[in-house]
Amino acid sequence: MDYSYFRPFVHYFLHLIFPVIIAYVFFRKNWKKTYFILLATMLVDADHLLSTPVFSPNRCSINFHFLHTYWAMGIYVLLLFFKGIPRIIGVGLLFHMLTDWIDCRLQLLQVL
Repeated sequence: MDYSYFRPFVHYFLHLIFPVIIAYVFFRKNWKKTYFILLATMLVDADHLLSTPVFSPNRCSINFHFLHTYWAMGIYVLLLFFKGIPRIIGVGLLFHMLTDWIDCRLQLLQVL
């Protein structure tokens, strides 16, 4: 199966559309505000600017960029223990890491 079209669709769907579902299901009272906070957590990709090249379609972000390391993910897990906005940020950052991990797995399938 050719994953060259499927992979970017899944990646951007999980980054842009699926957070609406997360916000609505788990934070229904303030789902719009929550959605925008979840979108703001994509600023974690600013660490890509420190890489050369900045964008590489065949590079796995997980454990390559410093805000995508397992150590950073440990800090994101700690955010889940707080209430309010810190918890939402933790959810957003961890979901971002999950999305990038899924992208890495799809990248491996594309090579096969």
